[in-house]
Amino acid sequence: MRWPEKGKAWYNEISTLWVDCWLAQSFLYLTLSGHQPFRVRGLTPSLMESPMSKINAVSIRKLGSNRGCPRVWLQGRLPASAGFHPQTRFATIKDAERLRVTLRIDPFGDRIVSRKARDDAFEPVIDINSAEVLAMFAGLDHIRVLVRNGEITIESVESEKRTKERLERVQELMTSGAPITIGSLSHGGGVLSRAIHEGLARGGVNSTLDFALDIREDLLEHAGRVNPAWNDKTIHLAAPLQELAFDQEVMGALPHVTLLEAGLPCEASSVSGRAKNGTSCAEEHPLVGHLVVAFLAVVARINPAMICLENVPPYKSTASMHILRNQLRDFGYEVHETMVHSGEWGTLEHRSRLCMIAVTKGMSFTFDDLVVPHVGAPTLGEILDPVPMDDTSWSTMDYLFAKAERDAAEGKGFAMQILTEDATKLGTIGKGYSKNRSTEPKLQHPHNPKLLRLLTKNEHARAKGIPPAMAAGLSTTCAHELLGQSITPAPFKAVAELLAKTLLNMKNGSINDVVISKVEAEEDKQVTLLKPITGIQELAQAMLF
Repeated sequence: MRWPEKGKAWYNEISTLWVDCWLAQSFLYLTLSGHQPFRVRGLTPSLMESPMSKINAVSIRKLGSNRGCPRVWLQGRLPASAGFHPQTRFATIKDAERLRVTLRIDPFGDRIVSRKARDDAFEPVIDINSAEVLAMFAGLDHIRVLVRNGEITIESVESEKRTKERLERVQELMTSGAPITIGSLSHGGGVLSRAIHEGLARGGVNSTLDFALDIREDLLEHAGRVNPAWNDKTIHLAAPLQELAFDQEVMGALPHVTLLEAGLPCEASSVSGRAKNGTSCAEEHPLVGHLVVAFLAVVARINPAMICLENVPPYKSTASMHILRNQLRDFGYEVHETMVHSGEWGTLEHRSRLCMIAVTKGMSFTFDDLVVPHVGAPTLGEILDPVPMDDTSWSTMDYLFAKAERDAAEGKGFAMQILTEDATKLGTIGKGYSKNRSTEPKLQHPHNPKLLRLLTKNEHARAKGIPPAMAAGLSTTCAHELLGQSITPAPFKAVAELLAKTLLNMKNGSINDVVISKVEAEEDKQVTLLKPITGIQELAQAMLF
């Protein structure tokens, strides 16, 4: 019996469909059961390759436009490497939630690959100019095209996706009323962490410290005992920053946080540090000059919505800071910078610091509304401990006077800083204060001007506006190290309070609104609006790494 031609064609089509279904089912069973799937010649690549199959090509390109609609044009090697040859049928699959469009080879697809002649041959061309398909990409400058066998994925670039994730995470957190999460790098004793914690609370936002990292385990142990910013679940990370940043297991276990704060070591950038180490630039320092790389690696992994970084004023012109500004911009942040001067906040020690705030694009923040109170500082006598007049801490320090004379003769300008109890200003007290260096503050004996002493650890803390309990239980040397490398809290509490207003705007669904009005501040003669740094976006110095 001979089959009619139509019947034979129908039978062949049904048989082929049945075989394809059987092969697909068998492939799925073998994959789920852990067996290595077999290959059958001629089977559609999309059936044989897993979703995580080898990447054939990646292209980040500008999103085109034609007749007011987004346009994606793919030609030549890119589509061909996925098997999209001329006359190949494919389907489009939209995923607006992930900002993704997938082109998948499909014999029943509603689109066909076109062709274009080139050098006596035809190249495949995929031209998608559909508002319906590409509407999700409207407003984007660039897209990422990822090519696998049988499949081409078009989606927003990674920085756009990460920005979207940050904004959604913060908005969800603020709407729920849960505390925001904070991560701390170069934590020390956590003085900056506590200042931010208290400033946020003052602004109406609760926070919790998710993790704290420092190279010194003794300081982390101490902070865990005395610092109220810590809690039972704070992750203790005692490790060099450059080691942790590239530890995949540890970094993979750390949570994404709302705010990442850090005070990267300043020794490489400070004037005294450069002089001591004889370096020509901050990045030349062998131990800490390269830490901007590790810091950015942590930012990339943790994906914080906001970043607070403090450092010495000279850091603003280092190559590290230029790199930081530009890379954070490419990560989808807006970078804001200012200098804060603790004396303007009523702190006895006058310490200037660069303060950088980076917020995700779409969040509202400006340093224009940071109000400086100009509160009067206490006198040195008001913060002193009751040290007896005949205590052994009083001495003539003859060797320092001799050194001061030699320095003056050589024109070095390292003058001694001798203060009486009526002083209302102290110079910077560093982490090596217990070494009794010539240029740091010395208190003069009230009855015998030839006798001097160093400040106690509690006096040091009060001079900075730090609660003395933050150094309680530590040796004098360790306490001065903790305090000497810390910020003065008052201005950073004010910055954190400003960040709280940014977060509350997110709670109310407001993006890029004015954070607070400046009218009252401008009318009040007792306050000054702190201006942001300008004119520092000049070209980066020659690469110094």
